[in-house]
Amino acid sequence: QVHVAESGGRLVQAGGSLRLSCATSGLTFSTYAMGWFRQVPGKEREFVAGINWSGYTTDYADSVKGRFTISRDNAESTAYLQMNSLKPEDAAVYYCAADYGGPMSREWNQYDYYGQGTQVTVSS
Repeated sequence: QVHVAESGGRLVQAGGSLRLSCATSGLTFSTYAMGWFRQVPGKEREFVAGINWSGYTTDYADSVKGRFTISRDNAESTAYLQMNSLKPEDAAVYYCAADYGGPMSREWNQYDYYGQGTQVTVSS
């Protein structure tokens, strides 16, 4: 059985940093592209960052480029999202997703497995 579980979300002040983790089990992690998405109430889920299976290729939404860094540890079957210089508009539920053999898509529905999300709150 596949499990995808995000952690690390919490309340942080604007300008601060957080690192989110996405732990997986039940899948061959190194064969999956990984993505981070976020959603606020009343809005569609939006792409934040993606990383290919090897970790050598990444992709970022313009809104987070230069502030967020996605990474992965295939030995630990875990992906990460380092978030720096956080802004109030970064507040959302952050979701991790895994895409088997995927090309690091920006489309949520291209992913095979998802976590339950972790809440990030940014105070101004």
